[in-house]
Parts: sequence; C-alpha cells; structure tokens
Amino acid sequence: MSLLHSLIALLLIFFMLEAPTQAQGKSTLVSAILIFGDSTADPGNNNYITTPFKSNFSPYGRDFLNHVPTGRFTNGMLANDFIARYVGVKDYVPAYLDPSLSIEELKTGVSFASAGTGYDPLTPKISSVISLSKQLEYFKEYQGKIEATIGKEQMNNLIKEALVVVSAGTNDFVVNYDTFPIRRKNYTISAYTDFLLQHVEQFLQELLDQGARKIGVVGLPPMGCLPVVITLHSDDAFSKRGCADFFSSIARDYNSKLQNQLNTMQTRFANLGSRIAYMDIYGPLMDTILGHKYDIEKANRGCCGTGLLEATFMCNPYSYVCQNASKYVFWDSIHPTEKTYYLISQALQPTIDSITKY
Repeated sequence: MSLLHSLIALLLIFFMLEAPTQAQGKSTLVSAILIFGDSTADPGNNNYITTPFKSNFSPYGRDFLNHVPTGRFTNGMLANDFIARYVGVKDYVPAYLDPSLSIEELKTGVSFASAGTGYDPLTPKISSVISLSKQLEYFKEYQGKIEATIGKEQMNNLIKEALVVVSAGTNDFVVNYDTFPIRRKNYTISAYTDFLLQHVEQFLQELLDQGARKIGVVGLPPMGCLPVVITLHSDDAFSKRGCADFFSSIARDYNSKLQNQLNTMQTRFANLGSRIAYMDIYGPLMDTILGHKYDIEKANRGCCGTGLLEATFMCNPYSYVCQNASKYVFWDSIHPTEKTYYLISQALQPTIDSITKY
C-alpha cells in the first residue's frame, strides 16, 4: 500500500471514530443547561423535601437507565434530558438537591424544578413543594459553588452561555384555581392569567439580573386533554373521553398572551445580548393526541393503573401498568411518557437553535 493510500485509510478511520461523538450533540455556545419549573422538569428534587408529590418508586422510571425510579414523573427521560443531549452538554439533567453531585456535574447544568409548583406563590404551598422564588435562591447558591471553583469571571460567562428553560403554569390552573376556591373568589380566568403572567415577568427579570441570557419559556399544554382533567370535567369522561376544551382554551389564551409578553421582553432587553423565546408544547402535544401519529394507540388515559386519575403515590408498585408505554401519550393521568417527551423535544429543536445561536 502506498503512503498516500495509508494516509487516506487513517483519515477514514479517524472520521469513522469521530462521527458518533459528533452526532450526540450540537456545536453551540451552550456551556450548561439550567432548568426551572414543575413536574415536567423535576428529575428528583422532591425526593429531598417533605411532600407527598414524589415519584422515586416504581413503576416510575421503569424504562430509565437501569430501571431506576429517579423522581422523574414518567417512565424514562424528560424532555429536558433529550434537550441536554441535543445541545451536547450531558446525557441527563440531575436534580440540584442531589447531595452526591460533583462539581463537574454542577458545571454542565442542573434542574431546580419541583413537581407541584407554579408561578402563583400559593400553588407550591398547597403541595408543600419548592416555590419558584426558592428555586431562584438555589440558583444563587449554585452560582456561589461554581464561583468558588472556577472564579467569578468564568462563572459569569458560564451562566451567560447556559441554556435556561422554564416550564411551569399547569398546576396553577389545574391544581390551584380549579380545585381551591381562594383564587376563584378574587379572579376571573382572564384576570388570573394576567396575574400569572406578571409573576412570569418578575421571574424572568430575576433570571436576567442573575446573568442568564439564553432563556426558553415553555407554554401550557392542552390542559383539557390531560387524562385527569378529562375524567373530572369532560362530558363523556367514561365513554368517548374527549378533551375538555374549556381547559384547553385557557391554555391557548395564556400561551397567546405569553408569546406577546416574551416578544416585548425580548425587544426591551435585546441590548443585553439576551434571547428570550417562547417554547410551544401545545401544538406538538395536540398533534400527537388528536392525530394518533407515531404509532400511538392511547391518548386519553395513562399507562399506569386505570389511567384515569392515578398520579404520584396513586401510581405505585401495586398498580397495573401497560406493557408498552411508547403506545401511550401519557404515563400517568397527568404526565407524558418518555416517547411523548422525546417527540416534544424534537419539535422544540428549531426554537432551541434560535436561542443558542443568537
């Protein structure tokens, strides 16, 4: 073999070895991934607090690595885990309160989210979970830990180049406003939506003040299609089990107002070099529910138990569980399956690109 042929062969081997690594992530300016929000984003922070809203037991985590119930409210990975892989920073986003996390794990990102929380300060009190204001306190604490390791300048740069995702709001309507009379006495649905959006803006302002610059804010899902909402509010809850559109219409109104708010904030803070974007999950989830795409067989009940009401401790080791969760949109009566989270993460990729490449 000639020297030229040998060099070509070596180059081919090199590129073949490199290709899988490149495919796992993207070449972006993202330094880390930082997550705030509720059970759609909590990988196990509630394991470390006193609350009934936990999922660190089977059958949760049935399809996760080594079948471990981590505290994620699904059978496997969350959308944020898939997003972390997409931007190339890590395979799974860990819970910030996990005491075993190394500094290297902290540096590439964590989730501060807590299942059961919301933008309304009353919502986390109902469930005895971590409020969004407390999550911001943990974020400050997190920065202190990073600064002690790499110095203030590098820490500031890490926060500036991190992808920040905020996912909350459903509990405010489904758990708080709908279930307890406190807010309903003082707010119409429209007024309560505006009340929540004021808290969204305050939260985002605090993130900006703490140095975050690449921020994605997740909208509400079609809440009327959550199996538990169908069971409690649909006219045909036990026959056809159609979505309760009143709740989905609340989500559509909220999402429309949220998009306008984020566009306004983006314009106002563009001089900071910030990118604040709306992350749509309503459309992708509704497409999956109504279109029966991706080989989905069940869209109006969860995989765990009857799929009508079960969630958290009601979905437990004694519950019946469907054989193949990938055939279901929802894992329990509230939370999507890993497959659904994957499909949502795929749909969000263009938005993520717009944030990270800004």
